[in-house]
Amino acid sequence: MAGSPTETNLQSPLLERVPKRPRRLASVVVTTLVDRIVSGDLPPGAPLPPEPVLCETFDVSRTTVREAVKVLEEKGLVRARQGSGTSVTEEDDWNLLDPMVLSATVRYDDELRVLDQLVEVRRALESQMAAQAALAATDADLREIEAVLERLTAQTRIPEMFVETDVAFHDRVMTASGNRLGRAIVRTVHAEARTSLRYTGHPRPEDCELSNLGHAQVYRCLLDRDADGAASAMSAHILDAWRRRRPVPRPS
Repeated sequence: MAGSPTETNLQSPLLERVPKRPRRLASVVVTTLVDRIVSGDLPPGAPLPPEPVLCETFDVSRTTVREAVKVLEEKGLVRARQGSGTSVTEEDDWNLLDPMVLSATVRYDDELRVLDQLVEVRRALESQMAAQAALAATDADLREIEAVLERLTAQTRIPEMFVETDVAFHDRVMTASGNRLGRAIVRTVHAEARTSLRYTGHPRPEDCELSNLGHAQVYRCLLDRDADGAASAMSAHILDAWRRRRPVPRPS
């Protein structure tokens, strides 16, 4: 007996033959130009190469180049002016919450200024959210945070596992705060920062143990519903952890 129309559609071999969409050519242009701009090869005020040059360089159409330039404008890296072409913007105009821009900025941040600023942003926002969590966390939230803390305690001798669970601990505290916007901002900047070894470092078991003392202090303040204490503990924990792993800046 033939299957129902729904079953036939779900099992159709045509679904397996749908080709994957090729990587958009504009993304190659964007990635290359973001790197050139952030690295300083194309400094602020410099004109972007004209369309014919970009078309020849990347072997793409004018339509693809225009699409790429539009994306660069959305990232705040270039500005197009009627009659004067497209030029690179000042660094203050760059959208550092854009993952591609932030990743490239961290990569070329020889003096670690952006990473220092990122840690300060994390410290300010997560401290506030820890205070909010101390007042807003439900009993279920606290049990889940405790469970993550127990995993961390068991993993202090296994740094590669500890650092992943560390992210989960911070995220669980932020979730308990109810501050969705603050959590989204921290998750965005932290995800890109963690792709850099200069940010994550090479933690040793003793580093993990020290870091976990900070986690435990935050948790105790949450249990006590001590908003000021939770904020202070989270602030100290984030700053101390960064000071331990912060590398020596590269000489300029």
